[in-house]
Amino acid sequence: MASGPRIVAELGRPETPDETAARKAESSRVYRSSQTVRNLIAALLVTLAVVAVIVFAVPRGTPAPAAPIDVAAVATSVGSGLQRTVITPKVPTEWIVNRAAVEGDATAAWTIVYVPDAAQGFLRVAQGFDADPAWPTRVLSGASIDGNTTIDGIVWDTYRISDPSRAGNVSAAMSTVAGPDTILIYGSTDDAAMRTAAAGVADQVRALREQTSGANG
Repeated sequence: MASGPRIVAELGRPETPDETAARKAESSRVYRSSQTVRNLIAALLVTLAVVAVIVFAVPRGTPAPAAPIDVAAVATSVGSGLQRTVITPKVPTEWIVNRAAVEGDATAAWTIVYVPDAAQGFLRVAQGFDADPAWPTRVLSGASIDGNTTIDGIVWDTYRISDPSRAGNVSAAMSTVAGPDTILIYGSTDDAAMRTAAAGVADQVRALREQTSGANG
């Protein structure tokens, strides 16, 4: 016996032609949507695989260390350009030089920044060109002279720095006049390193003073 139209459970009756067409259209839409999602996921996985290949294929290596700064060579160049004597501190070879350049606006200063040892800390040796007496105090954010010390025959003014954080983390400083210029040694380091730097410029301080005396004579 021939069977009648299929009864749809949700409807409790056979589908009409329009309902059948609508059901088939919805099934097609759902199928196409699922295919699109699967295609997007596949494309994403392929992209991630390509990125992974690029990331792992590129050689990493360690960046080459920066070339050491030749303070004497830079000083010679600066001195030639400014037509004046520029100091070259004699310090231990293991001291690292982080910077050697002319800094400052109102008072230009030839400045070398050292790291005296592997520990944290820094030391600057600055030659303020034609610096006025107040220049060190300005550099040190208002620190005042509280005494003096003699190193290798040169008398240095020492400064009291009550608040290192206000003075750029500088905890010790000393200065002396060298002819028309002022030499300022300052930083966050121990007394031994400060004295080593001062001794390392003593002969050059004397030479600058003698040049000025000779010119005035």
